[in-house]
Amino acid sequence: MKNKGVIMVLSAAVCWGLSGIAAQIVFQHFAASPGLLVSLRLLSAGILMVLLQTVVQGAQSAFSIWSHKKDRLTLLVFGIAGMLGVQYTFFAAIHYGNAATATLIQYLGPVFIILFVSLRLKKMPRGAELAAFAIALAGMFFMTTGGSLHSLKITANAFVWGILSAVAAAFYTLYPAKLLKTWGAVPVVGWSMIIGGAGLSFVYPPWSFDWSQGSFQLPGLLMFIVLIGTIVPFYLFLDSLRLVPPARASILSSAEPLTAVLVGTVFLHTPLDLVQLLGGVGIIVAVILLSRQPTRQDTVSSKRAA
Repeated sequence: MKNKGVIMVLSAAVCWGLSGIAAQIVFQHFAASPGLLVSLRLLSAGILMVLLQTVVQGAQSAFSIWSHKKDRLTLLVFGIAGMLGVQYTFFAAIHYGNAATATLIQYLGPVFIILFVSLRLKKMPRGAELAAFAIALAGMFFMTTGGSLHSLKITANAFVWGILSAVAAAFYTLYPAKLLKTWGAVPVVGWSMIIGGAGLSFVYPPWSFDWSQGSFQLPGLLMFIVLIGTIVPFYLFLDSLRLVPPARASILSSAEPLTAVLVGTVFLHTPLDLVQLLGGVGIIVAVILLSRQPTRQDTVSSKRAA
């Protein structure tokens, strides 16, 4: 059973990594903006999740979250600031850079989680956490500059959106803790996707997308992002938490940036030199070190859907 859980986590992480690669292909070869792709992804995946929850668990399980005024407000905030925030910033980082660097930078989310919690508790990070921070900063420096103080290996836009995606990922993890505990992950994530996608649709209406591009290739990529890159890994990761401790699941999730780097470098010829790759390894090592630390009372395990 433990091996099954490990395989499920690894499969989810690989699917998330491939989702970023698919998005990079869409941006490179089709007239799609990050906003348009995110609105399509969120609305499609959110509607399918709520429908699946209704079929499997019943309508009350899927819709009862709306019967509580305070939770409605929390869900709306999470849908816009959390779900939409983390999705848009991540895809914008891919659009201005590439899937490999965007995924690695967003993987710094746990660093910001520790910082947020330390500020909230008014306590300094532990020694091991400070060491992990130093490794993460060094990894970020080498990945983004290649070891030179005079140039960036990625565009300034890619760097800024990447950092914003890591901050958004930290908020996405911490903010909905009570909602997840009360209503479960599927209704919370499904409805937050619908809220975020609907809000973004006012700026980037998905029905304005030019579907005539690329024959069947474009719809195939979008379907892959929604199904294989969102819904399938979400359910695999959630179900794996019955079999694998959250800390170990978080460590195994490092297969996501590794997948993005490997596939991006080999098949999309993403320009990453040895120094940048070593920087990316440093970021992954730092996050693994943080995942192995005892959990503080305010932190929660991430039930992601990115």
